[in-house]
Amino acid sequence: MNLLVLQHIACEHPGQLREYLQRDSVNWQAVELDEGEPIPELEKFDAMWVMGGPMDVWDTDEHPWLVAEKRAIREWVLELKRPYLGLCLGHQLLADALGGKCEKLQPPEIGVLDIKLTDAGIADPIFRDMPAQQRALQWHSVQVTETPDNCTILAQSPACANQAMRVGENAWSMQYHVEVEPDTVDNWAKIPAYRSALINTLGEDALPGLLNDATSELESFAANSELLYRNFMASVSH
Repeated sequence: MNLLVLQHIACEHPGQLREYLQRDSVNWQAVELDEGEPIPELEKFDAMWVMGGPMDVWDTDEHPWLVAEKRAIREWVLELKRPYLGLCLGHQLLADALGGKCEKLQPPEIGVLDIKLTDAGIADPIFRDMPAQQRALQWHSVQVTETPDNCTILAQSPACANQAMRVGENAWSMQYHVEVEPDTVDNWAKIPAYRSALINTLGEDALPGLLNDATSELESFAANSELLYRNFMASVSH
């Protein structure tokens, strides 16, 4: 199996999911778009993951590679119809690329918070055997406000009505993060845009509390990420 991973900043990689990729001997290629790496020929890949990043979907003047990325996502999902998984920015890009809409979320949703599966989410194969209510790391200032055609909302939170969605039968995305590792919060807090959002939303001294909350949930984060990974990989083989 060949997996294409589109990244937008070095510290937002597949994280915990890398452990499962290694265990399964999955051949995966990361493309660091923000460093000018080109998107390779899509035909040779079986699945695509699109990770998070500090830029917004509309920042095409500052990050012109977003245009090519959205074009690749459209081709992947609508024409090639191959399995797609998007996380955070990857969730927003899926919506934007396929005709949905994203807008600023005020205030941003930051912290280890509850997400709840919808009835459709409970029935969806991507969440098979997963709890209907989960704790998840949130760190976003944008939300999907209009979904693409043929979209089903799979999870929600009080602050954000679209926490997870499926488009068609082959594309899934989550606004929250399933890839959290022990050093994730520390690493992300070093990114100026993320640190600024954290301080402006939760206060100057918010980082230790967020780190403590994330550390206390690492076991459940890992359990849920492995289930999500297994369920996604089952979709690739169909």
